Amino acid sequence: LIFQLPYGEAVEALEAWIRWARRCRLPAFVELQRRIVKHRHAILAAIEHGLSNGRIESVNTKIRLITRIAFGFRSPDALIALAMLNLGGHRPALPGRALPSPP
Repeated sequence: LIFQLPYGEAVEALEAWIRWARRCRLPAFVELQRRIVKHRHAILAAIEHGLSNGRIESVNTKIRLITRIAFGFRSPDALIALAMLNLGGHRPALPGRALPSPP
């Protein structure tokens, strides 16, 4: 929810939540509050600029999966080729199949 607010309101909401969590008696909230305070600068920068590393993490996860699939390949070149084929965006035509029509 806080990531959907305008920057100024998000800062106020985050500070209010930190104050509430600091007074809370639940250990999980107190620990979470400490972590949020520790990373406050990065959290506020993400809110201000609207950036996320979610897409990069997604690509990293796909590369880990491709690495498991490629276990036993003779060289790293085969792994790189498989990763580029899966994640590079190029879709070559398969033999014996018609090319898809452009949208």
